[in-house]
Amino acid sequence: LVLLIPPSCSVTTNGYLFLCFQVLTAFGYFPLWKRQQQMYKLDVGWPKIPEYFTGQTFCVAVDSVHDLVYVGQRGDNVPKVLVFSEEGYFLYAWNETVEMPHGIFVVNSETDSSVWITDVGTGKYGHTVKQYSPSGKLMQILGTPGNAGSSLIPLQFDQPAEVFVEESGDMYVVDGDGGMNNRLLKLSNDYKEIWLAGANGSGIGQFKIPHSVTVDPVGRVWVADRDNKRIQVFDRVTGEWLGYWSSCFSEDGPYSVRFTADYRYLIVAQMNINRLAILAAPPVGSIGDCIMVSTVQLADETKPHLVDVDMKSGAIYVAEIGAQQVQKYIPLR
Repeated sequence: LVLLIPPSCSVTTNGYLFLCFQVLTAFGYFPLWKRQQQMYKLDVGWPKIPEYFTGQTFCVAVDSVHDLVYVGQRGDNVPKVLVFSEEGYFLYAWNETVEMPHGIFVVNSETDSSVWITDVGTGKYGHTVKQYSPSGKLMQILGTPGNAGSSLIPLQFDQPAEVFVEESGDMYVVDGDGGMNNRLLKLSNDYKEIWLAGANGSGIGQFKIPHSVTVDPVGRVWVADRDNKRIQVFDRVTGEWLGYWSSCFSEDGPYSVRFTADYRYLIVAQMNINRLAILAAPPVGSIGDCIMVSTVQLADETKPHLVDVDMKSGAIYVAEIGAQQVQKYIPLR
């Protein structure tokens, strides 16, 4: 079979491109990620009792080993951390030494687990990255509680936005949710600086509110550079800048970045347009530019802030500060 592609396919008028897209797709020329298909549906039964959300839900983290979901929320006289089962049943809450949770991450294994929280409060517990037991016992504090830091001191944070911890214990911190610092910091499992990237600005490797961070299996660190409306990518070993994506974020910057369980896609929250963007993950080699595979449009004023993915089931959990809830989206098989 020989497919003759008409020269008009190179013309940038919408009509020609739409016709060419239909023809080529019909013959199987475009791969699946070129097509806008629905990939997720809302789990309307999660959680079982939404009334447990009593504050603004800023962050969510999944312990896929023990089937637990942790939610960080803010507000006066509300529990700062809620714990649910994967099925959506409320289990317990804790509130010790947490002021204003921004990001949350679970380190889990078959024998042990802990919960890391970035705290952007300005009181006596703020400007820190803290490790807790699953029941809420404080185990480790990085930073000086209550003191905003300087970019000149690695472990002195100023409104740290999010943390990502590898199985080795190495940690990545994006530091700068509106504070003085705008940087990506990699720490060893004994909390020593390995490398540091970034400064305030819009140039290569600079940030304007680095808001979320994740790591892929081929050694790349992905950072949501929120106010620069791009995702920047770095080498996990050296910290070398590898590239950036910007064309998918003309309407709104990326707030959260997480990979799907099979690492084929990135899930990106765009808060101001109430949308989850699903982007094709590039293979080893050139970063290229982003390709939007599909979207999940949320209700107006939902305001998705940070997300997490259950690496066992593939479900996406979305912390929505506008709706003051966490919603669960399950993949369509």
